[in-house]
Amino acid sequence: MFYISLAVLVVQNASLILSIRYVRTLPGERFFATTAVVMAELLKGATCLLVKQFALFLYDAVVVQYVDTLKLAVPSLIYTLQNNLQYVAISNLPAATFQVTYQLKILTTAVFSVLMLRKSLSRLQWVSLLLLFTGVAVVQVEQGQVGGGSSPGAAQQSYAVGLVAVVVSCLSSGLAGVYFEKILKGSSASVWLRNVQLGIFGTLLGLLGMWWAEGAAVAAQGFFHGYSPLMPGDTFCTDWGGGFFFFKHL
Repeated sequence: MFYISLAVLVVQNASLILSIRYVRTLPGERFFATTAVVMAELLKGATCLLVKQFALFLYDAVVVQYVDTLKLAVPSLIYTLQNNLQYVAISNLPAATFQVTYQLKILTTAVFSVLMLRKSLSRLQWVSLLLLFTGVAVVQVEQGQVGGGSSPGAAQQSYAVGLVAVVVSCLSSGLAGVYFEKILKGSSASVWLRNVQLGIFGTLLGLLGMWWAEGAAVAAQGFFHGYSPLMPGDTFCTDWGGGFFFFKHL
């Protein structure tokens, strides 16, 4: 079951990045990235609710125990920032470059785990992190030598903006994942409930970000402006700190 889950996660992550890159470089008007983030949170919450329809339990866990729910506001805010930055990064970087650079989230997750959870890493894990960082650095150097070029006919892209966005996204992924793990370890609540709570805050924060960044444009052109049958959804599952779950099994 572990290897099946790993294979599904690899396929999901790879197809997600490729599909987002594809739709963000299609000719014509683009959809609003902030609306895509909001839709992802809504779909994630709806999926969790379809899996377990416990309305009374949900009301007690989310509303009555609101102090516990508020703990999820911090990682939810970071995940919302991360999801928006992913669209900025993939809109300005080639898909392969983004995919490789985004693996730095494993490094940031490991660092935050050591700092926040007091975890100790083996020598093999540190060597793996060093190799990961070296590989990403090599990709960036090679990309810089070829000019970090944009695709012909695509919208104007900025390699520097994309690189900054993906690095900040990696930092936020590591911080949110470790913070979320810390909350899970200090509570008896299930991952399902935590995902519902994250979805609630993620939707509200996503709507706030949409209003602040693209509110006027969304109001004028509509929430689903630029959507098509090829419009990708975001990941339904929580990031869990950049795949550190698998890294720690090395």
